[in-house]
Amino acid sequence: MGQLIVEQIISADGFASDAAGGIDYFTAGGDWSQMEPEQLEMMVSVGAIVLGAETYRMFSAYWPIADPAIERVAVPINSLPKHVISSTLEDAPWGDLEPATIHPGDGVESVRRLKAHTTGDLIVWGSLTLTEALFAAGEVDRLRLRIIPVLIGTGRTLAPTVSGQTTLTLIDSRSFPRGHVTLDYRVG
Repeated sequence: MGQLIVEQIISADGFASDAAGGIDYFTAGGDWSQMEPEQLEMMVSVGAIVLGAETYRMFSAYWPIADPAIERVAVPINSLPKHVISSTLEDAPWGDLEPATIHPGDGVESVRRLKAHTTGDLIVWGSLTLTEALFAAGEVDRLRLRIIPVLIGTGRTLAPTVSGQTTLTLIDSRSFPRGHVTLDYRVG
């Protein structure tokens, strides 16, 4: 059984979305291509992608049409199986590619089942409500924070209502010329 990896892109002041729930601040960090080799290296172990409904909507509007010559990470994102944890979606198309599978009901239980039946790691991107539930249930094995060199002042943090303390052990850190930083932690 693989690991459950949660990867969040956050501002330097710790916000995963702005006050309106948006992610426009992502573009403030400039060129993301500097981080692409490291991201591709991490994705070698990933067997499937898990998204909440809102993150699925953002991803499905962008990644199926992204040019892999410009964004090489589009290749694994588009080719890996995708699972959407949602009680509201009826279908989850992915452009002209294989659609995502919808898992209604309890998100934590759905992720547990996926983890038990997936070869490789599962990665959860964005999906703050699902991420919060997975942390609260003790299901997260790794937390990867991709920090953008921008301060946004307000918004939603990674896990705003997780109670108690979660210990993180740094297993890797990388900095990039334009100020981006990736921190990779083992959880627990």
